[in-house]
Amino acid sequence: MVNRARPLPALALVLSLGAPAWAGALVDEDLDRLGFPEATRARAEEASAQEPAVPAEAAPETRPAPGAGDRRLPPPIAAAQPLRAEDDLLALARPDDAGRLCLLGPEGRRVLTVEPALQTALTRMLETYQPPYAALVVLEPTTGRVLAMAEHSHADPALRGLPTKAIFPAASVFKLVTATALLDVGLGPDDVGCAHGGKRHIQARLLADSRADRVCLSLAEAMGRSANAVFAKLTHRHLTADELRAAAEALHFNRPFDFPVPTDVSLATVPEDALGLASTGAGFGDVYLSPLHGAMLASVAANGGLWLPPVLFEDQLDQRSGPPERVLSEAQASALVRMMEETVDHGTARRYFRGPSLRTAVGKTGSLADKPPLPFRDYTWFVGFAPRDAPRVAVAAVVVNEARWRVRAPWLAREAIRLVLAQEPVRHARR
Repeated sequence: MVNRARPLPALALVLSLGAPAWAGALVDEDLDRLGFPEATRARAEEASAQEPAVPAEAAPETRPAPGAGDRRLPPPIAAAQPLRAEDDLLALARPDDAGRLCLLGPEGRRVLTVEPALQTALTRMLETYQPPYAALVVLEPTTGRVLAMAEHSHADPALRGLPTKAIFPAASVFKLVTATALLDVGLGPDDVGCAHGGKRHIQARLLADSRADRVCLSLAEAMGRSANAVFAKLTHRHLTADELRAAAEALHFNRPFDFPVPTDVSLATVPEDALGLASTGAGFGDVYLSPLHGAMLASVAANGGLWLPPVLFEDQLDQRSGPPERVLSEAQASALVRMMEETVDHGTARRYFRGPSLRTAVGKTGSLADKPPLPFRDYTWFVGFAPRDAPRVAVAAVVVNEARWRVRAPWLAREAIRLVLAQEPVRHARR
């Protein structure tokens, strides 16, 4: 029998964690790869609330059915290398007399933007649940200040630098990019698409209209429920590869990242063929994202379409010159936020965000699994911000689990948001 992990006493006092029960291997759509309403998951939630947790059976060793849902590149996490010790700035930082994290270098003492209490709480949370791989990035969207960069790898304890590594499939988080491309060509949150199927992969027959297309969703509803087939059909019908590629590059995919800690380029491969394009638009493509970049996607929506580069040192705020880069119009950003609201209000993250303050969050989940012949890995994401009307925190969380798991990304992201919103806003000295 699998024993539930016992939370650290100090963490329990600081966070009042409601520990998620052990859960077994779920098919990857149980969190996010849903075509339509989540009756299957709702029944599972009801059962889990009434019955004690028991060890789950391992995922069946079956090869996925053929279709464009099979990513064409090997998962980069298998070849990930640790951050060099001299680049691991959080590990090198030390607290000063005021408790702020600082680095001493040729230019003197530099104060980090990282909040020590938040960083410690999130790190201990990850250590408690011991995921094979996990990372959290928390930003202040109005300034770009990095408030926390927490990570843990139970599978490879020496692997440091996960928050800035683009080794995680973006999965349905890429629907944020697809949505901005659809907004660019004139669609809006209320435009409707009808489809069926598409839970695990997209097949060519799903791109044509059919009598089986009995469920119709607005673009906002499709975002909230992460309706793969609807996004695939809308991509097929309205977008070219160049248009989707341009939307990705506007949001800094395939572009270098300027950050004090070496940061991978988030790669987005957009195929020219119709099926590959539609599948990529639905979140099944060869697209890889770093948690830092994921938090920046949330910040763009929070900032009305402005890209404020992330900063790790307080003195970087004084060195900025010129206006921030506009990557979305205000109208596009507002429409994107409206779609992200559906995820928390009625969609794939609704059960994680309960209570008045947490219901002010918006975001996007993502879920995808590496399946045989690859080693089984279950990737989950949440990127979002809160409160929606006066953003104070943007977050990205990613967790890579094996067949048995303790925690998933939306729960971790919720806890990060809850901790930040529970604090009174404070002014920070830059030196």
